[in-house]
Amino acid sequence: MLSDVEIAQGAKMKPIKEIAGKLGLAEDDLELYGKYKAKISLEAISKLKKEENGKLVLVTAINPTPAGEGKTTTMIGLSQALNKLGKKSVVAMREPSLGPCFGIKGGAAGGGYAQVVPMEDINLHFTGDIHAITTANNLIAAMLDNSIHQGNPLNIDTRQIVWKRVVDLNDRALRHTVCGLGGKVNGVPREDGFDITVASEVMAILCLATSLEDLKKRAGRMIVAYNYDGEPVTVDDIEATGAVTLLLKDAIKPNLVQTLDHTPVFVHGGPFANIAHGCNSVMATNLAMKLGDYAITEAGFGADLGAEKFLDIKCRQARLKPDAVVIVATVRALKMHGGVAKKDLAEENLEALRKGIGNLEKHIENIQKYNLPSVVAINAFPTDTEDELQLLNEICKEKGVDVAISKVWAQGADGGIELAEKLLEVLETKTAHYHPLYELNLPIEEKIKTIAKEIYGADDVVFTKKAKNKMKKYEAQGLGELPICIAKTQYSLSDDPTLLGRPTGFEVTINDIIPSSGAGFLVAISGDIMRMPGLPKKPAAINMDIDESGKIVGLF
Repeated sequence: MLSDVEIAQGAKMKPIKEIAGKLGLAEDDLELYGKYKAKISLEAISKLKKEENGKLVLVTAINPTPAGEGKTTTMIGLSQALNKLGKKSVVAMREPSLGPCFGIKGGAAGGGYAQVVPMEDINLHFTGDIHAITTANNLIAAMLDNSIHQGNPLNIDTRQIVWKRVVDLNDRALRHTVCGLGGKVNGVPREDGFDITVASEVMAILCLATSLEDLKKRAGRMIVAYNYDGEPVTVDDIEATGAVTLLLKDAIKPNLVQTLDHTPVFVHGGPFANIAHGCNSVMATNLAMKLGDYAITEAGFGADLGAEKFLDIKCRQARLKPDAVVIVATVRALKMHGGVAKKDLAEENLEALRKGIGNLEKHIENIQKYNLPSVVAINAFPTDTEDELQLLNEICKEKGVDVAISKVWAQGADGGIELAEKLLEVLETKTAHYHPLYELNLPIEEKIKTIAKEIYGADDVVFTKKAKNKMKKYEAQGLGELPICIAKTQYSLSDDPTLLGRPTGFEVTINDIIPSSGAGFLVAISGDIMRMPGLPKKPAAINMDIDESGKIVGLF
């Protein structure tokens, strides 16, 4: 059996100019990055604003397990299948972070015969967007520290600096640091730390901006610290806004690539859903909707994280109205949620499957809370039995949701025809009446409780003293009507990663709240979640190499 990278390396790609031509884009609309990658110019994007929008479909999933769910693979295969059925479908997806690529999760360009190519480029440096975000973020940090060093004219309280440096790698040793050591010429000593780049607010504003002008406004109002009077200090205040926008002038342009069968794909922006808002850029999604009859997009991890943030933050801010949702699951993963060990997943176990389906049921209910129709996509494995698939089908039907078997990993577009036809049927027969989960004028505490109770199934929320003080502070500063982005473990509906399935009788603890005023939301930190991951005992990087001819090995 060929690996993902071997399948990708055998692909016969078309020049990206041909892929753009299928969308009605001319060569002058492109900024080429070699033969198979291109950015779409801002001029071309502005010309498309008057075009009608196609249907918007979100692909989400159950809570992930080591058994694998294949959400991105399913999304790509679904779009390939829609095009095979004669529909004009375009994908809008996130860009992979180098952190998980070299760590444990692997790539984020799909798999098998439902992949986006050039896969190696996409999973490595791609067009440099994440590096630009890293540099812009760290320029702000450098100018902030320099302002303090140069006499501190803004009266910044070094104990109340909220802006961290970032790097796009998993590096736990950088979570908590001290900077400015070594004498007066090296700055003012203070506690500091690093987040991973994809958790940076700079990533968030890039993904939520609708234009270069909007990006600049968002950058300027990002809060970096507080002065001794407790007043916020922004990027505008440290006079870094222009330079930050300059560094992002190319990164804001969506990237166009293709699938193995030449379906157009926009890959742009990459915030994680467990520690950030988990959605690709608004500009890429809008492009997919303008240029395709069906725009297929995804949001990270399960519907409790990515989908909730897509629907309560991204859609609200960008005035998007999704038409349907696909919820991806596997029999194997559901059995794991039902208590089966990974080594035993190949054995039929209807009892464990029935118990684990509770996780899927909760995600179905979550999507229904937004008044959106959905389809369950079962990413098929050879070990799935007819009785297991039948049980899954029956329970989903009881919830009023249709089920389709997806075999896109092994068969590409052909393996997604059943799912594509089921989705088209839902789009034709059911009407979406999207609305957010909560109103923005609710107090911060009530918005957090609404998400925890309605989406996670929590009994209540516990706020630490620090979190309570932060809520009072932000409401006094006029930030109380921002939506909420909860940083939470992806492995459980709760904030405890060991509670699988559909846990009940639990509380969610909020330890801290961080302002993302440029992005337009507040980040609530739950449980033990950290915004800088660490590497596993045996990082994926150990198996990676490149030979004398330039051929990459060990990359998935």
